[in-house]
Amino acid sequence: MLTELIELRGGSFPMGSAQFYAEENPVHTVIVSPFAIERTPVTNAQFAAFVADTGYVTVAERPLDPALYPGVAEADLAPGALVFAPTAGPVNLADWRQWWRWAPGACWSRPFGPGSSVAELGEHPVVQVAYPDAAAYAAWAGRRLPTEQEWEYAARAGAATVYPWGDEVAPGGRLMANTWQGAFPYRNDGALGWVGTSPVGTFPPNAFGLSDMIGNVWEWTTTRFVGGHRPGSAAGGCCAPGRDPDPTVSQVLKGGSHLCAPEYCHRYRPAARSPQSQDSATTHIGFRCAVSIEGCGPARNATATR
Repeated sequence: MLTELIELRGGSFPMGSAQFYAEENPVHTVIVSPFAIERTPVTNAQFAAFVADTGYVTVAERPLDPALYPGVAEADLAPGALVFAPTAGPVNLADWRQWWRWAPGACWSRPFGPGSSVAELGEHPVVQVAYPDAAAYAAWAGRRLPTEQEWEYAARAGAATVYPWGDEVAPGGRLMANTWQGAFPYRNDGALGWVGTSPVGTFPPNAFGLSDMIGNVWEWTTTRFVGGHRPGSAAGGCCAPGRDPDPTVSQVLKGGSHLCAPEYCHRYRPAARSPQSQDSATTHIGFRCAVSIEGCGPARNATATR
């Protein structure tokens, strides 16, 4: 069964932020047409139904093309994906290679490689999906991926605060999203007991009724990444491992993930954005779908757009 769609009437909103990272600038007014977006990220169970129906093979399950990786040993061209691995203790946070490793055999159904499984994780968001995989699922579902503008509009849910729920990350001590709890990257105490992904909808929805827009997994958008909201701005990014951002091959990720920690990455906010190459699959990237609509009514549980 596909995820329920929440209809949003669209409107104008101030996109971006001048408080945090350079690539979120400048703050500018954006007009979004009516659209609908899925209430939660796509789950393992839903992606499994897509694979069963189509026989689709994800990017992580395909051998690497030796022409694209000259000089790489044949053994290293085997299918696989990037897996988060906690360190034994404090490390230099400037080098993400200390907590990411290449895992041959890792893919959406074996997110941490051979021996791992999603059999008991049907309601968790699917991970290890590259951009083409997310786009293929969306086409199968008769939907599409959202643009960055649509995604941020939906995540803000009419709010102009740092987070959709306000300016405090945990108002009154209440956790509002699945982000890293502890000392990154070696100790995670778990968000509401969840270390890694959590079942979709575990944390409170925003004012539009959308769950997991912040935390749990980063989400693909159709927007190509440039280092700011105008070409030529300073580039940035932290959580998504990969090469330097290249606008010809990188997409904008939104929302942050269960790996976001304040001492390393404060990108678990609607305005935050991060680049990721289209062919990357990791244990903290997922997606949700959207649909274009005409003349839809007011967004559910939403106040008038400002």
